[in-house]
Amino acid sequence: MQELIGTGVALITPFKNDGSVDHAALKEVVEYQISNGVDYLVVLGTTGESATLTKEEKEAIKATITNVNAGRLPMVLGIGGSNTAAVVDEITLTDLSNYTAVLSVSPAYNKPTQEGIYQHFKAVAGATEKPIILYNVPGRTASNMAVETVVRLAHDCDNIIGIKEAAGDIVQAMKLIQYTPKDFLVISGDDMITLPMVLAGGAGVISVIGQGLPQGFSDMVRYGLNGDVEEAFELHYEIAASIDMIFEQGNPGGIKAMLAHLGLIKENLRLPLVTVNEDLRSRIKVFMQQYQA
Repeated sequence: MQELIGTGVALITPFKNDGSVDHAALKEVVEYQISNGVDYLVVLGTTGESATLTKEEKEAIKATITNVNAGRLPMVLGIGGSNTAAVVDEITLTDLSNYTAVLSVSPAYNKPTQEGIYQHFKAVAGATEKPIILYNVPGRTASNMAVETVVRLAHDCDNIIGIKEAAGDIVQAMKLIQYTPKDFLVISGDDMITLPMVLAGGAGVISVIGQGLPQGFSDMVRYGLNGDVEEAFELHYEIAASIDMIFEQGNPGGIKAMLAHLGLIKENLRLPLVTVNEDLRSRIKVFMQQYQA
């Protein structure tokens, strides 16, 4: 899975003012990633507001991204949920031929035990031969995947090849790196601690800020993977303030404000999400003006 080492970006879904999917803007966003050095694309993840999209919209979004990408970068498809049977059915019924791997988020809200999480992902992995990347984001799911559970899955399921680790806990991340198999990808899902994770042996990041600052953030990750620590931290500290800002009022409101400033999209979200307030929008604009100067 060398092609998934580096910087992946969790693509947003642009919307028009009438609430429909803006495919023209989506093409611009995808092209912006490809032309600015990211390593792979994550399609229909949680940052893409996938919970608000219809099945037909998802199919159209996948088609647009696939056509624009035209095989230039590897793609990962987000398929997850809180109903194991439904996730298994979706994976079974989805044409995965264009995708290098599936990213599957841990069940949210129903707070399964560690055994429940293990059995969920064992069933997901059994539904396909395609590589599976686990996604641990306890701030959203209300349950944390324990290191022991991830290690168990990594050993028991040959096609579970990595985890997007977004607990924001560098100690947990380091234990994952230490105890999972050597070729298991521990991928940062927390932009702020991506560099420390990479320097500790992580495989890179699936990023949100990388979508707005693709060149700088992917260069930072590349420096980190190459052991160029001074250069990597210089870029980290140039970017760090923007990471706090884009998550201040929720995701993807912040990154959409940044992409709107870049002229790539209209700053529209689907309820229950709303746009950031004017204060935050202004601060993001000031950051971008200084960053681009």
